[in-house]
Amino acid sequence: MALVPWRNRARGGLVDLQDRINRMFDDLFRGFAPMPWAEERLEWAPALNISESDEAVQVTAELPGVDPKEVDISLTEDVLTIQGEKKAEHEERERDYHRIERSYGSFTRTVRLPAAVDAEKVEATFKDGVLTINMPKREEAKTRKVRVEVK
Repeated sequence: MALVPWRNRARGGLVDLQDRINRMFDDLFRGFAPMPWAEERLEWAPALNISESDEAVQVTAELPGVDPKEVDISLTEDVLTIQGEKKAEHEERERDYHRIERSYGSFTRTVRLPAAVDAEKVEATFKDGVLTINMPKREEAKTRKVRVEVK
């Protein structure tokens, strides 16, 4: 005697419809390999960290393999944009093989800053593949402590 899964006949309605739709999508996508053009559409975007203190906003971006000369930074009001292009090639030749790996592509990251910054005092440094942008806050955006007077 074969085992047959028990189905609660009282379910009905929307639950049965959901089961049928799930099976339809499972059948539709079963056996599909990734589309050959899908990798071409993938864009590399550097990881960003944004931190804020009472005095400044700091953004760090991980840009491994990017030439600092290929990086453009722009600041428009409270929006920071980092653009660049990554061009890297690694070639290795040995007695019985020859390997070349290439990595390239452009990137753009745009972030809205959490506070108004003084664009004239922005500083950017690049070290070991990490871009650090320090942006001092404008006086009106700095945190001010207010002393409470007891009367």
